[in-house]
Amino acid sequence: MEWKLELVVVPVADQDVAKGFYVDQLGWRLLVDHRAGADFRVVQAVPPGSDCAIALMRSPERAGTLSGLHLIVEDIDAARTDMADRGAQCTEVFHFEDGVQRAGHDPARRDYNSFMSFSDPDGNSWLVQEVRRQA
Repeated sequence: MEWKLELVVVPVADQDVAKGFYVDQLGWRLLVDHRAGADFRVVQAVPPGSDCAIALMRSPERAGTLSGLHLIVEDIDAARTDMADRGAQCTEVFHFEDGVQRAGHDPARRDYNSFMSFSDPDGNSWLVQEVRRQA
Protein backbone atom coordinates (compact mmCIF):
# COMPACT_ATOMS: atom_id res chain seq x y z
CA MET A 1 0.00 0.00 0.00
CA GLU A 2 1.33 3.44 -0.92
CA TRP A 3 0.83 6.45 1.32
CA LYS A 4 1.32 9.78 -0.39
CA LEU A 5 1.49 13.17 1.21
CA GLU A 6 -0.61 15.42 -1.01
CA LEU A 7 -1.50 18.47 1.09
CA VAL A 8 0.12 20.47 3.88
CA VAL A 9 -1.83 23.22 5.66
CA VAL A 10 0.00 26.53 5.94
CA PRO A 11 -1.67 28.88 8.46
CA VAL A 12 -1.89 32.47 7.20
CA ALA A 13 -3.48 35.70 8.39
CA ASP A 14 -4.61 36.87 4.94
CA GLN A 15 -5.19 34.42 2.10
CA ASP A 16 -4.88 37.10 -0.58
CA VAL A 17 -1.46 38.18 0.68
CA ALA A 18 -0.30 34.56 0.97
CA LYS A 19 -1.65 33.70 -2.49
CA GLY A 20 0.17 36.74 -3.88
CA PHE A 21 3.43 35.51 -2.35
CA TYR A 22 3.27 31.83 -3.29
CA VAL A 23 1.49 32.09 -6.64
CA ASP A 24 2.26 35.53 -8.05
CA GLN A 25 5.72 36.06 -6.58
CA LEU A 26 7.21 32.56 -6.28
CA GLY A 27 5.41 31.22 -9.34
CA TRP A 28 3.75 28.22 -7.70
CA ARG A 29 0.76 26.83 -9.63
CA LEU A 30 -2.66 27.75 -8.29
CA LEU A 31 -4.60 24.53 -7.85
CA VAL A 32 -7.75 25.73 -6.07
CA ASP A 33 -9.27 29.04 -5.06
CA HIS A 34 -12.79 28.22 -3.90
CA ARG A 35 -15.21 30.21 -1.77
CA ALA A 36 -18.30 28.82 -0.09
CA GLY A 37 -19.93 31.72 1.67
CA ALA A 38 -18.41 34.80 3.22
CA ASP A 39 -16.27 32.98 5.79
CA PHE A 40 -15.00 29.90 3.95
CA ARG A 41 -12.25 29.86 1.33
CA VAL A 42 -9.79 27.20 0.23
CA VAL A 43 -6.64 28.27 -1.58
CA GLN A 44 -4.17 25.60 -2.68
CA ALA A 45 -0.88 26.04 -4.53
CA VAL A 46 1.72 23.57 -5.79
CA PRO A 47 5.50 24.16 -5.97
CA PRO A 48 6.92 23.50 -9.46
CA GLY A 49 7.52 19.77 -9.95
CA SER A 50 5.82 18.73 -6.71
CA ASP A 51 3.02 16.25 -6.18
CA CYS A 52 2.24 17.83 -2.81
CA ALA A 53 0.25 21.05 -2.54
CA ILE A 54 -0.08 23.56 0.27
CA ALA A 55 -3.42 24.84 1.55
CA LEU A 56 -3.29 28.50 2.57
CA MET A 57 -5.81 28.39 5.39
CA ARG A 58 -6.88 31.55 7.16
CA SER A 59 -5.91 31.16 10.80
CA PRO A 60 -4.70 34.51 12.20
CA GLU A 61 -3.97 33.03 15.62
CA ARG A 62 -1.66 30.37 14.09
CA ALA A 63 -0.23 32.37 11.17
CA GLY A 64 3.53 32.11 11.00
CA THR A 65 3.83 29.01 13.19
CA LEU A 66 4.81 26.55 10.45
CA SER A 67 8.50 25.71 10.23
CA GLY A 68 10.78 22.98 9.03
CA LEU A 69 9.18 21.97 5.76
CA HIS A 70 11.81 21.06 3.17
CA LEU A 71 11.67 21.72 -0.54
CA ILE A 72 14.12 19.72 -2.63
CA VAL A 73 15.89 21.20 -5.68
CA GLU A 74 18.55 19.79 -7.97
CA ASP A 75 20.47 23.08 -8.19
CA ILE A 76 20.37 25.30 -5.15
CA ASP A 77 22.15 28.16 -6.93
CA ALA A 78 19.55 28.22 -9.73
CA ALA A 79 16.75 28.03 -7.15
CA ARG A 80 18.22 30.90 -5.15
CA THR A 81 18.70 33.01 -8.28
CA ASP A 82 15.10 32.33 -9.33
CA MET A 83 13.77 33.40 -5.93
CA ALA A 84 15.93 36.52 -5.87
CA ASP A 85 14.85 37.43 -9.42
CA ARG A 86 11.24 37.18 -8.22
CA GLY A 87 11.98 39.58 -5.37
CA ALA A 88 11.71 36.97 -2.63
CA GLN A 89 14.02 37.23 0.36
CA CYS A 90 16.06 34.11 1.04
CA THR A 91 19.24 33.35 2.90
CA GLU A 92 22.62 32.70 1.41
CA VAL A 93 23.48 29.05 0.85
CA PHE A 94 24.73 27.25 3.95
CA HIS A 95 25.69 23.74 5.03
CA PHE A 96 26.37 21.80 8.20
CA GLU A 97 29.77 20.55 9.27
CA ASP A 98 30.30 18.70 12.55
CA GLY A 99 26.83 19.79 13.62
CA VAL A 100 27.57 23.48 13.06
CA GLN A 101 25.92 25.63 10.41
CA ARG A 102 28.52 27.13 8.09
CA ALA A 103 28.34 29.56 5.17
CA GLY A 104 28.47 28.24 1.63
CA HIS A 105 27.83 24.95 -0.11
CA ASP A 106 28.79 21.59 1.30
CA PRO A 107 32.49 21.41 0.25
CA ALA A 108 31.95 17.99 -1.34
CA ARG A 109 28.56 19.03 -2.76
CA ARG A 110 27.01 15.98 -1.12
CA ASP A 111 23.27 15.53 -1.45
CA TYR A 112 21.15 16.75 1.46
CA ASN A 113 23.76 19.15 2.87
CA SER A 114 23.46 22.47 1.01
CA PHE A 115 20.54 24.66 2.09
CA MET A 116 18.91 28.04 1.93
CA SER A 117 15.81 29.21 3.73
CA PHE A 118 12.98 31.67 3.26
CA SER A 119 9.83 32.79 5.02
CA ASP A 120 6.44 33.85 3.73
CA PRO A 121 4.85 37.20 4.70
CA ASP A 122 3.40 35.61 7.88
CA GLY A 123 6.73 34.15 8.99
CA ASN A 124 6.10 30.52 8.04
CA SER A 125 9.60 29.24 7.33
CA TRP A 126 10.89 26.83 4.71
CA LEU A 127 14.21 25.09 4.04
CA VAL A 128 15.36 24.45 0.50
CA GLN A 129 17.75 21.53 0.22
CA GLU A 130 19.92 20.49 -2.72
CA VAL A 131 19.64 16.88 -3.90
CA ARG A 132 21.38 16.27 -7.21
CA ARG A 133 19.51 13.37 -8.72
CA GLN A 134 21.77 11.20 -10.83
CA ALA A 135 20.36 8.97 -13.57
